[in-house]
Amino acid sequence: MSREVQVTFDAADPGAQAEFWAVALGYRVQEPPGGFATWEEALEAWGVPPERRNDASAVVDPDGTGPRVFFQRVPEGKQVKNRVHLDLRAAPGLQGDERMATLETEAERLVGHGATRLLRVDPEPPLIPGNIVMADPEGNEFCLD
Repeated sequence: MSREVQVTFDAADPGAQAEFWAVALGYRVQEPPGGFATWEEALEAWGVPPERRNDASAVVDPDGTGPRVFFQRVPEGKQVKNRVHLDLRAAPGLQGDERMATLETEAERLVGHGATRLLRVDPEPPLIPGNIVMADPEGNEFCLD
């Protein structure tokens, strides 16, 4: 039996992380529950104090096929390299110069939204197609693949 998967990130600013990853993944920030026009309205109605209203956020695939990505506030900052990371398939099926040019374009776009470029790995056929290692605004590594 297969299971639905949610990817969870610890974060200092869940709302900002959700906004970044919505752009990076082509997702959207999750809508507030039925009966509420905004999350602020829902949290106010539930009695959540203002200082706790950015404790969590999530993004969802608008097509409903990809996993939900959840961001939860934690008190400590990121300390070491991720043991698990996301690969954003920005150039599937492309090879060589065309692949790397496509990855470079996506890297530039994401840097414009707060990502940091860490490393370019050039192609070494037949096993290494080439990728770009990036970090999100809070330092979580991911690859453009």
